[in-house]
Amino acid sequence: MSEYMIEIQGLRKTFKKLNKKAGFFSAFGALFSRTSELVHSVDGIDLRVRKGEIRGLIGPNGAGKSTTIKIMSGILHPTEGTVSIMGYTPWLHREKYIRNLGVLFGQKSQLWWDLPPIDTFELNREMYRIPTDRFKRRLDRFVELLQIERVIYQPVRTLSLGERMKCELVCALLHEPSLIFLDEPTIGLDIVSKETIRQFIKQTNKELQTTFIITTHDLADLENLCDNVTIINKGSIVFDDAMGKLSTFFRNRKIIEVKFAEPVGEALLDGYDVIEFGGLNARIEVNVEDKDIKHHVYDILGRLPVVDINITNIPIEEVIKHIYTS
Repeated sequence: MSEYMIEIQGLRKTFKKLNKKAGFFSAFGALFSRTSELVHSVDGIDLRVRKGEIRGLIGPNGAGKSTTIKIMSGILHPTEGTVSIMGYTPWLHREKYIRNLGVLFGQKSQLWWDLPPIDTFELNREMYRIPTDRFKRRLDRFVELLQIERVIYQPVRTLSLGERMKCELVCALLHEPSLIFLDEPTIGLDIVSKETIRQFIKQTNKELQTTFIITTHDLADLENLCDNVTIINKGSIVFDDAMGKLSTFFRNRKIIEVKFAEPVGEALLDGYDVIEFGGLNARIEVNVEDKDIKHHVYDILGRLPVVDINITNIPIEEVIKHIYTS
């Protein structure tokens, strides 16, 4: 049996887009003659995800993430390529496949607005035919981890966004699926709620070996949860490796953060790429390909009244922004 839960090869999805022009006469003319073009939303993706992995799947808006997730969920059929998830082809074995799948889409709710979450949980128990003792055991565990003892008995319309998202997570996990798709699981949440949900995901992954695919624009989700990340841009995978490998995109560049004993003029840093300057502090980006970091540090110490200095890699958000726009 393969070590990979998800194996995708040559995945493509092409849509036909009608070309439309504004105006009455253009709309009238389109009744008799229309032009169209083919849009490649997903263009030749190869992807493999191991069992028990938490994988980040990210990209700019319109990159093809949602289309890929919909194909993996069995909602869409691909134009070309093969998809094997847990041994199933999602759109061919839909009924058996979705019994092993959980989903949470940040903008789509599974909860009934006027009913308490416990009623939706009970409905899921019936739909997935979960034995009563197992259902109670799982629910008690999830309620404890997410700290929602009272919340599940209140009407959904009275809950905060964070409380609703926690209950949505319970809905996605109650039938103990092997694979879960989480789309923006922490969107709009406060710091405490975000951390609670991240800890819950990590604990569930550890205890049940559940595989998670997470799409998010919150880089803290990636840094706290994911060992590996796949970046999609313009329908193709442009990065597919460990989070730590993202720094290799700018391995010849470093950030030097400096604090001064007294206010200094920015002119004293002429020749350096100054990212931020505040009189008593500065952030400087240096290239260590021609001159090593020691040379830059000694030069700055010789020019300025430095009381503290710190050297870091290019921030991950800058790396990802570069990948998105390149």
